[in-house]
Amino acid sequence: MDYLPLFANVAQRPVLLVGGGEVALRKARLLLEADASVTVVAPDLHEELHQLQQLGRIIHQAELFQASHLHGQRLVIAATDDEQVNADVAAAAEAAGLWVNVVDDPARSSFIFPSIIDRSPIIVAISSGGAAPVLARLLRERLEALLPGHLGQLARLSGQLRERVKSALTSLTQRRRFWERVFASGQLASLLRAGETEQGRQWMETALQQGEQEGGELVLVGAGPGDAGLLTLKGLQQIQQAEVVLYDQLVSPEVLNLVRRDAERICVGKKAGAHSVPQAEINALLVEHALAGKRVVRLKGGDPFMFGRGAEELEAARDAGIAFSVVPGITAAAGATAYAGIPLTHRDHAQSAVFITGHCQQDGREPDWPALAASNQTLVIYMGLIASPVIQQRLLSHGRAPTTPVALIERGTTAEQKVWRGELQHLAELASGAASPSLIVVGEVAALADQLSWFRGEVASGKEHLVELA
Repeated sequence: MDYLPLFANVAQRPVLLVGGGEVALRKARLLLEADASVTVVAPDLHEELHQLQQLGRIIHQAELFQASHLHGQRLVIAATDDEQVNADVAAAAEAAGLWVNVVDDPARSSFIFPSIIDRSPIIVAISSGGAAPVLARLLRERLEALLPGHLGQLARLSGQLRERVKSALTSLTQRRRFWERVFASGQLASLLRAGETEQGRQWMETALQQGEQEGGELVLVGAGPGDAGLLTLKGLQQIQQAEVVLYDQLVSPEVLNLVRRDAERICVGKKAGAHSVPQAEINALLVEHALAGKRVVRLKGGDPFMFGRGAEELEAARDAGIAFSVVPGITAAAGATAYAGIPLTHRDHAQSAVFITGHCQQDGREPDWPALAASNQTLVIYMGLIASPVIQQRLLSHGRAPTTPVALIERGTTAEQKVWRGELQHLAELASGAASPSLIVVGEVAALADQLSWFRGEVASGKEHLVELA
């Protein structure tokens, strides 16, 4: 870490600003927003600086910089267009033991000004240490869009209520849950956005009087197909508020890294060919932790309701009287195909898409193979590697052309993504070289990967693994 981040209280404290031009004006505005007592040393002043001096907001000393100007100051800023003057200011400040900033000269500065997002009393500062100021500015712009304008108002109200909350809710867990509920409230956010501060205060008072709800809850969260960037914003919020997270093997390490650090994490398997926790045991664990008053997240690869047995888990929660909700995720059929450059539908090739699972049902019932073998549609098969010889035979025997393009997408959307391409008559052979998890795509759209592929997974060769077999 090149710089130690600090927030300095300069209110009513003397700060020396050397320079009277536009750059100095920008620094003066920032210092005045922090209520600093600013003295400007410069022979001439920018017009706006002159106006600030006439209003009594800054002190102006119309002379060249001398070391004596440092007497009694707390911070020093050199903002002239003369490199030698800036160097002299920096040297004098260092000799006097004062913190100094030389604009656009990190080497001579003992502190720097970061890019700032002001939601007072919430302040976010971003710095690249002078290495990439444009990048820091772009990050600030993105965060500006993410942080709501009422955030400061919310922080001020919370500060006013903080001691009362500590008195009313005696345990740390109770207080944390209360504040998480307050900060996540859409109703409170709406009041503050509308400028209804007093109504917002009353809402918080009522929430405190009601106390922390004792019952636990269950949230099914779709983790997406692998790329952590595909996790939804609401999904991210839920896993960062969870106290217990039960997750599948298919949830990527990058997504797991976003889970709240102090949350209890329980792996419940669910990976082809590996040890898997029985579904009944998973249901029991969900109910046990929720009934203990915990906020439980069931984190599932892809989407919880797409071949994920999410409905069974919600039924168990319902039967136990546990509150529950669902956060959808991007399913593999949408995510992996998009990253492989395969559109699920196309005006010229496929007017519909059908999703099935390759796992056979316990009673042995077969899917509607004549319908699945129809042309002008895309067939997407989850968990179909083991059953690929049967899938190939059934589709061919019900009329699907042997030369129908197919694709197998292994570890879709991740850096290890591999795309195996060929024809339906070679599906089983293709599948023998792929590893789980893999998605099978059957249909003319699979051939479009040659033209539309854009994502390059990083494998041993350093390139996307594209295998063609025809």
